[in-house]
Amino acid sequence: METFETDRASTYQLEDVQQILQIAIARQVDREELSREQLLEIAEELSISADCLQAAEREWRDRQSTQQQQQAFNAYRRQRFYHKLGKSLILGGFFVAVDILSGGTLSWSRYLLLGCGLWVSLKAWNTFGLSGEAYDKAFRSWERQRQLTRSVGLLWNKVQRSLQG
Repeated sequence: METFETDRASTYQLEDVQQILQIAIARQVDREELSREQLLEIAEELSISADCLQAAEREWRDRQSTQQQQQAFNAYRRQRFYHKLGKSLILGGFFVAVDILSGGTLSWSRYLLLGCGLWVSLKAWNTFGLSGEAYDKAFRSWERQRQLTRSVGLLWNKVQRSLQG
């Protein structure tokens, strides 16, 4: 076994151990996937109990699920923003066309365009600028709305089946 010297003491903080092991595992494994058996072997070698490993797997699955939901939420928000942006551009173009056709120049429509630009900027800020607590609050609200919609849909399906049968 190869020995090496280090400038640091022979003890490590837990976070340092995690980072060192992540780097070592990434270097050692030439494939991108490990089997569950390999995961169990690694845990056993590190003296990690099966219960602790199962809890970690559950937590990891929960995090993966939350990340997927957040990606869907972000896609929904972007789609909604671009839809509103398109409607604003069409409406602004209409007002500019009416203004030019009625007077030959931009007069009153520029004020509407300024207001529309401000509105679009605020929507963009709310869509792309949310982070931290504001983002979490918007995400939770969106998730509750999705769950409510699913529940109402399931209830409606049951009512329809009971009326048919």
